[in-house]
Amino acid sequence: MTAMVADYYAGKNVLITGGTGFMGKVLVEKLLRSCPGVKALYLLVRPKASQSVEQRLGDMVKCKLFARVREEDPDFHQKIIAVSSELTQPGLALGPQDVEMLCGCINIVFHCAATIRFDAPLKQALQLNVIATMQLLGLARKMQHLEAFIHVSTAYANCNLHHIDEVIYPPPVEPTKLIDSLSWMEDSIVEDITPRLIGDRPNTYTYTKALAEYAVQQEQEHLNIGIIRPSIVGASWQEPFPGWIDNFNGPSGVFIAAGKGLLRTMRANHDAVADLIPVDVVINLTLSAGWYTAVHRPKTAMVYNCTTGGINPFHWGEIEYHVMNTFKTNPLEQAFRRPNANITSNYLVNQYWMLVSHRCPAILYDMYLRLSGQKPTMMRIFNRLHKAIGLLEYFSNQDWEWKSDNMSMLLNQLTVEDRKTFNFDVRQLNWPEYIENYCIGTKKYVLNEEMSDIPVAQKHLRKLRNIRYTFNTLLLIFIWRVFIARSQMAHNIWYFVSFVGEPIVTSACTLYSYCSEHLQQFLPLQRLKWDYGQT
Repeated sequence: MTAMVADYYAGKNVLITGGTGFMGKVLVEKLLRSCPGVKALYLLVRPKASQSVEQRLGDMVKCKLFARVREEDPDFHQKIIAVSSELTQPGLALGPQDVEMLCGCINIVFHCAATIRFDAPLKQALQLNVIATMQLLGLARKMQHLEAFIHVSTAYANCNLHHIDEVIYPPPVEPTKLIDSLSWMEDSIVEDITPRLIGDRPNTYTYTKALAEYAVQQEQEHLNIGIIRPSIVGASWQEPFPGWIDNFNGPSGVFIAAGKGLLRTMRANHDAVADLIPVDVVINLTLSAGWYTAVHRPKTAMVYNCTTGGINPFHWGEIEYHVMNTFKTNPLEQAFRRPNANITSNYLVNQYWMLVSHRCPAILYDMYLRLSGQKPTMMRIFNRLHKAIGLLEYFSNQDWEWKSDNMSMLLNQLTVEDRKTFNFDVRQLNWPEYIENYCIGTKKYVLNEEMSDIPVAQKHLRKLRNIRYTFNTLLLIFIWRVFIARSQMAHNIWYFVSFVGEPIVTSACTLYSYCSEHLQQFLPLQRLKWDYGQT
């Protein structure tokens, strides 16, 4: 019944890469809040031109994510130590003193840093996802008290396969050979050969992540290694509070675009599993895997497929329904149009609606902006939106089967107390509630909109509805005047609807009223309503 995971981290020094990113921040917050005995967290932070690493760290701990831990321990930030580093530079740009310090005190490493750009140039993706990982592994081998090295990969590293086991697959090419080959090539040449190199993988991100897994596996004789493979990481489920999200990446940007009325169509398979995984589930699994790897010291690298599709599946068609419902009830401020997005798996249908619902309105709105003396921006926004959803099409139109035996095994290894504190049991996830909190989280934490302003946003949606009705009425009148009024056949149809159809409708209404009043004792009123509706 004891809290074994939290007890393990007591007195430990932890090194985290990517600590200022989305997942890294949640990892830092969770360690400080649920493992209060942790000694220190060392974060490799890249300095910026306008900010030192200390300033970046100061800004990070001020965000809403740390509100709970701030209440429990106002001095929590004293446990976080920023170390200046640049993953794209030789030796990670670490100074000799920093190397000596880290090698002498670190007990566990969490490697979360990576480029998540799907369309990143191959050289850049290789540098951040593979070369930086290899350099960090080299540093880890020098650490005198290291007990575990946990590498965060992706469930899509082997997306060229349909069934994915919790094993490290042979790489498409030996990483060091590829690095040596590309080192002398110009960027234009690398760009030309990239499609042939990545083969049946969709982008450089998944390709280099597969290479990084292999590089990590090569150190399993010297280090205790665990590899976490999350699928599409989304907003938090429970911790530190439901719906926390701080970026536009992945589904977050799509949800916001749909809520703003910008996105009206997206190519996806209604019946395909949308393998979203809440960020707090990933972090709880990561910390539990760190404990298990350090304590049990498995002989080979342990891989954990952190996915939901095989355990608690949810489909893209269901996501569409719940996202639209949430944003109609809790609308975003200053929406461009009323939320009304639809998904289709048909390429031609999607292209048609992109033209009609995206490009044409964008052109008209930009014309209005030009006439009013403003800079046109809408077409540029839609072009960026189309690029973003285009990168997701590969993942929203097909299914994968991930084996998750190691994830289940690890859950069974935890005590009852640890299962509550570090919960990654996705069987308990209520998808409609999660999607609602996710959408509200984008409103509160990404767009910084107040929930108290919802009545104003709802009023704006009603205004947009009235504009739409007025536009449709004027369009109908225009079509009538230009086309139908000149057609004898159209006159005949109008005559039939007006003078023949009206008595039929009137008679049906009279019959329904009579039945409602006098025949309820023989037939249920609801059945009568259904029959009338069918008529």
